[in-house]
Amino acid sequence: MDSLDRYVFKTGFNMFLLVLFSLTAVIWVTQILRQIDLITGQGQTVLTFIGITSLIVPTLMLILAPIAMLIAVVYTLTKLNGDSELVVMSAAGVSPGRLFRPFVMLALVVSALVAVIAVWLSPFLQREMNDRLSKVRADVVANIVRPGTFTSIERGLTFHIREKKSDSQFGGILIDDFRDPKERATILADQGNIVQTSRGTYLVMTDGWVQRRRMADRDPTMVKFERYAFDLSPYTVATRVSFGLRERYLWELLFPDPDDKLLKTSPNQFRVELHDRLVAPIYPFAFVVIAYMLLCTPRSTRQGRMMSTAVVVAGVFGLRILGFACMAIGQSSPIALYLLYPVLLGAIGLGLFAIYTGRGLDREISLDLGALRDRLLAKLPRPAWR
Repeated sequence: MDSLDRYVFKTGFNMFLLVLFSLTAVIWVTQILRQIDLITGQGQTVLTFIGITSLIVPTLMLILAPIAMLIAVVYTLTKLNGDSELVVMSAAGVSPGRLFRPFVMLALVVSALVAVIAVWLSPFLQREMNDRLSKVRADVVANIVRPGTFTSIERGLTFHIREKKSDSQFGGILIDDFRDPKERATILADQGNIVQTSRGTYLVMTDGWVQRRRMADRDPTMVKFERYAFDLSPYTVATRVSFGLRERYLWELLFPDPDDKLLKTSPNQFRVELHDRLVAPIYPFAFVVIAYMLLCTPRSTRQGRMMSTAVVVAGVFGLRILGFACMAIGQSSPIALYLLYPVLLGAIGLGLFAIYTGRGLDREISLDLGALRDRLLAKLPRPAWR
């Protein structure tokens, strides 16, 4: 890599990082609002909330990295042209194929990043996030022990704690248990402790009363107790986390377990997820080839590059929409999944042919808005003035 390659690559890579982190931060803020119940409903701290929701950042980068790279390439070529550096390079004998080399390096870096995220990092972090969410929802202290509030942890069971003295000791406990439609029990205790034993987790209450009322009886019964244990084990065992397709590693999609229930019920979804992972590293190459092919030639400030940039955006947008359409149609027609490969590879091949042969690169894409307006006005019927 010589000084020219380093200069162009550094310009593009710095802009790529800036755009990638900016877009990821914006999308991340919108996504974490879905998990805001970790604080409002589950009683977790802000640090726990940020730690769990930050695990989706690489998954967001998987989608945003090709877009950020496209913006970086367009910015770099526009900057080189605006500073007249493309003109100087062309006059010095630097061919479009030679100048394309640092952009290929940038595409390789982005494709490698996308491949690592798609193959291993995103499924790993998705599993970690689901596991943490399962543990949070099974945290009895955070879910039940919230002083001053009535907390219903399941239908027919309500807790109220007056104060929290320590992590496992509480004062002023009220438990209203009417899970059994034939009997309702209300427990009042002065204090209680959460005790972990080999048999499970219990809330051991002291100095209190139990009021039981059976539907068949007219009057309730009141029993005073010195110690009373309430079993919390059903609410402290984390549920078993089942992994969806997004949580599967690439090799698990390539060689799935024949007895996998999800594979038996939705084999097409397995195929769609597999091809979505395989095609992800190809998008950066296609985007950089399209952008470079239309913007690599030097132009004067009067000629402008707005129309060429619009064509680049339209072409990339159409290519990405085609990818989404093929994945959606592939759930019912698997042949649609294989149509995306020749389209992407064909776009890359035609772009490389134009770049290294120079054919079509000097063709200016322009739009005369004034002439277009005149044509439209000429076709409109003229009003008949009286």
